[in-house]
Amino acid sequence: MSFASIQQTAKEEWRQFEQYDRRRVLVGSATCGRAAGSQEVLRAFKKELITNNLLNQTDLYEVGCMGLCYAEVLVELRGTDGQRVLYQGVTPKDVSHLVESHLINNQIHKPLALAVVTSEFNGELPEFSELPFSKPQVRIVLRNCGIIDPTNVNHYIARGGYNGLARAVTLTQDQVIEEIKESGLRGRGGAGFPTGIKWAFARNVADEKKYVICNADEGDPGAFMDRSVLEGDPHAVLEGLVIAGYAIGANTGYVYCRAEYPLAVNRLTGAIAQMHEHGLLGQNIMGSGFSFEIHIKKGAGAFVCGEETSLMQSIEGKRAMPKPKPPFPAVSGLFGKPTNINNVETLAAVSAIMERGAAWYAGYGTEKSRGTKTFALAGKINRTGLIEVPLGTSLRTIIEEIGGGVPEGKKLKAVQTGGPSGGCIPDSFIESPVDYEHLAEVGSIMGSGGMIVIDEESCMVDMARYFLTFTENESCGKCAPCRMGTQHLLKILTDITEGRGEPSDLEKLRQIGATMRNGSLCGLGQTAANPVLTTLKYYEEEYLAHITDKKCPAGVCRDLIDFTIDVDQCTGCGACVLACPVNAIHGARKESHYIDKQMCIRCGSCRQACKFEAVLVI
Repeated sequence: MSFASIQQTAKEEWRQFEQYDRRRVLVGSATCGRAAGSQEVLRAFKKELITNNLLNQTDLYEVGCMGLCYAEVLVELRGTDGQRVLYQGVTPKDVSHLVESHLINNQIHKPLALAVVTSEFNGELPEFSELPFSKPQVRIVLRNCGIIDPTNVNHYIARGGYNGLARAVTLTQDQVIEEIKESGLRGRGGAGFPTGIKWAFARNVADEKKYVICNADEGDPGAFMDRSVLEGDPHAVLEGLVIAGYAIGANTGYVYCRAEYPLAVNRLTGAIAQMHEHGLLGQNIMGSGFSFEIHIKKGAGAFVCGEETSLMQSIEGKRAMPKPKPPFPAVSGLFGKPTNINNVETLAAVSAIMERGAAWYAGYGTEKSRGTKTFALAGKINRTGLIEVPLGTSLRTIIEEIGGGVPEGKKLKAVQTGGPSGGCIPDSFIESPVDYEHLAEVGSIMGSGGMIVIDEESCMVDMARYFLTFTENESCGKCAPCRMGTQHLLKILTDITEGRGEPSDLEKLRQIGATMRNGSLCGLGQTAANPVLTTLKYYEEEYLAHITDKKCPAGVCRDLIDFTIDVDQCTGCGACVLACPVNAIHGARKESHYIDKQMCIRCGSCRQACKFEAVLVI
């Protein structure tokens, strides 16, 4: 069957999916939605539709991440009048009300309603695109997430899927690479190296066997961009991988995805099978003479496998450890053959660029950082979620407009970008544009796109210790600067947070960090000290308070704090008594309480439980 015939079939199926007067239920069921209970909500809808004899008159689908993770479970409903409304925080108990109101009576169930999808139904709710969370965003990588059924290739094709591949195979390999160069796309896996130039290196190496690899080994704490794209729109990534293979002259591709992402692996497996069924994978793709196969390799979850030479070692069945460069993978990579590696987001952008053109994509972003970037917005922020914004968007726009600012009226203290390898950016840089150049200027990196918001109640020394705990544990141990450097940094930070720090420790941290940066074999060791060096640069007074005063200003480090109860604020409600795990709080009900400091383990549970701010840190 020709691709034109496949497109015609797909568009017809999509027209039925979008049928104006037919009931429809879309349940956000990526991993974030499932963790919040989407599968229970889905079953409740099916049961309620059967009860009301509506199951055969209603399309019930699971879709990918809609982005608004703070509002899970998310459900979009369309009644017979065509009105589409997004509902937030849906539980199984809410389903009967939603079915009766929206699907039977065509009335919005206002208690859970968040937005209408289009403004043609005006007056009652804002349009989704006008929500503060959505308005500054431009969804290119996330263009289909939450909109299509990710298990249905026809949905992807109907929305322009595989048009990029169809165009690519009519061009020469060099023309495809030139298109990617002109788009300004830079690798979204961390370093930001120009994608087109990277492809050209592998293209220009003469060899009968070459490989392309999709790096889906997303290991940063707080990052979930790649997982969400694979779960919500796997074909966008696979199409980009095939285009990359065509461009460099490879006939085999691998998707390296960690086994902790079972839903993503399931989506990829199903999508690859569908590609074979439609002639989009295998021999003579689209009659072009180009043949290509994709294999899935499940990783065991080692953070170092995010580094390309370690990843290739893992695919080969060896212990995942980085290799010296040169030779670079473009010359000698997987099984000693020329290899190109791109991450999930890069490849999802490639398929869009080849469909719509380099000039269109280059119209977003800044002069040196073109296009858009996805971020996993997490931490101390009101609206957590998966977002995509043009590069150059300010931190203020992301944190305050999209994220809704810091909860409970607390002050912003810092933003951690780039995961455990990134840096902590203080609130004084909140107007900074988010792009590769400006993040580097303040000592951080783009990384894969994790963005953790930190408020005034967080200790920056403890934050650095937390990230070093992770990188020390994940270091493969091959090179001494990383193996020993992470151990020494962690020991010094632990001593400081436990009251054993000395003034000379600060210079030791700087020297070890610089040695790791200059001497480590791979990016893990070269960037592992970033959280330490940036917090030391911008929050040195906080380190000094721990060392000289033996106090933690944020009240976080247990060995440097004590808790007490303000008798004037205490109402004797007993909430702190119930929260204390060691029964260290005493006092009669409705009378002031006190803490037995000999028994107190300084866990902070009493402070969190008190609604009257009577528990103080001293």
